[in-house]
Amino acid sequence: MTPPVLLPHTDMGWGFPTLLHKELSRFWKVGFQTIAAPVLTALLYLLVFAHVLEGRVNVYGSVPYTAFLIPGLMMMSMLQNSFANPSSSLIQSRITGNLVFILLPPLSHREIFAAYVLASVARGLCVGSCVWLVALFFIPLHAGHIGWLLVFALLSCGIMATLGIIAGLWSEKFDQLAAFQNFLIMPATFLSGVFYSIHSLPPFWQAVSRWNPIFYSIDGFRYGFFAVSDVSPWQSLLVVSGVFIALCLGTLRLLAKGYKLRN
Repeated sequence: MTPPVLLPHTDMGWGFPTLLHKELSRFWKVGFQTIAAPVLTALLYLLVFAHVLEGRVNVYGSVPYTAFLIPGLMMMSMLQNSFANPSSSLIQSRITGNLVFILLPPLSHREIFAAYVLASVARGLCVGSCVWLVALFFIPLHAGHIGWLLVFALLSCGIMATLGIIAGLWSEKFDQLAAFQNFLIMPATFLSGVFYSIHSLPPFWQAVSRWNPIFYSIDGFRYGFFAVSDVSPWQSLLVVSGVFIALCLGTLRLLAKGYKLRN
């Protein structure tokens, strides 16, 4: 017997806003863990690296290393939390057995996708904004191009949100989700220029970094602050937009098929 799949279309009713509210409330009610803890982690990185490397590392000419570091930490925090929101929600729902309450209502795969992505982007932006506010106590950092900041923040959080959905669908236990995060998300995030400019790397590792889409997210985001970057912001925008669209299409296809949702 062929397992049923999610409805391809349904009129917009109360299902989408209810699921969105549920996902927003899920991380907001434990904000000490989901917002304050990532901000504290970013602050510790800032204190350690700024203390050790301030004045010893030259980036973008006259940009202080502490100022250079803050956008990278902001983006890293946004990416990690945007990934964690849908992935943890789906794996918890699967293990506790309440995933059925998402599948029973007449929700289309597009509505489910939109609810998870929007909630994840909201969490990522909230964490990133808090990191920025805390960092202002250390160095005044003002956005030179707010439009670039918003575009790269939204697209990058969207990329991680879709990856979080894919990881949550694929994982059947917490060990699998941890492997996805530890062996894919964490290395790609840390090796993307958060703590350094890729121009400080040997040519081989510069070439490797250019294959990492998260590098373009961070580099484009930094351009919004300093109006200078390792590559053109338009190139970064093209790469990040392309990756986001490809992941959206792939994730929507998985949801439409009911991949690992109706076992």
